[in-house]
Amino acid sequence: MSTTASDPLATLGALPRVPDAVDSVRKAVDRVYGHRVMRRRSNEVTAEAALRGSRGSAALAGADWNLEEVRRRTDFSGEDEARTVGAALRLTAEAGQLLSIWRQSPLRVLARLHLVAAGGAAPDDAVGRPRLAGEPVDEPLIEAPLPGADEVAGRLEGLSQLVIAGSAAPALVTAAVVHGELLALRPFGSHNGLVARTAERVVLIGSGLDPKSICPAEVGHAEQGRAAYVAAFEGYTTGTPEGVAAWIAHCGRSVELGVRESTAVCEALQRGAA
Repeated sequence: MSTTASDPLATLGALPRVPDAVDSVRKAVDRVYGHRVMRRRSNEVTAEAALRGSRGSAALAGADWNLEEVRRRTDFSGEDEARTVGAALRLTAEAGQLLSIWRQSPLRVLARLHLVAAGGAAPDDAVGRPRLAGEPVDEPLIEAPLPGADEVAGRLEGLSQLVIAGSAAPALVTAAVVHGELLALRPFGSHNGLVARTAERVVLIGSGLDPKSICPAEVGHAEQGRAAYVAAFEGYTTGTPEGVAAWIAHCGRSVELGVRESTAVCEALQRGAA
């Protein structure tokens, strides 16, 4: 694992604005968890957050459906956008089932996530494993240089060791690094963005920052827009303290926007409107 974009935790102390972002996210999460609706109807909030998070992740992948269409639809086969939304929904449902495995074998979890996302849409021998030399990658949103297969294998192993060993870094930082690294590597032939955003969700849940999964960062990533998402990610790929910090701040703002979304759900439930 390199010591630039692939290991920003090593330079955490030099990252500007990170402490402010971490503190702001922690306060926002605490507020929504303290909402009176969470004492009685947290399962409903979790379910709605999952739906909205899936919609947001799919939107970034090119399937920008409105929420009611996602809620109404039952068939996600057929056209590309429907398959993308279906993949996002399956991944969100799977995320909470993989927490214990993630801490022990994150590479197994990533393989499982790709299998779930692909849903039979990719050749069998390409599903659930890192791409081999010369294999193409279908990820139109991300245009950064594509690392070779050997580099992917090495950096995935480094990322795995980082997760297994644990870190004193805040959950937001770890989640942003996992997300950014997977976008940078694009280790699979398809669905890398969806998998990366789901891995971010897994870290946020498993770290204890968002144990009930009610703060969908995917909502915030989508709300800030594809252009802002790509620009922040390009900062991450520079490996500079400023660029990495900007990506972490972007991820933090995304969590805060997810909190705002779930706070609105809580308010609607309290009024009996949802």
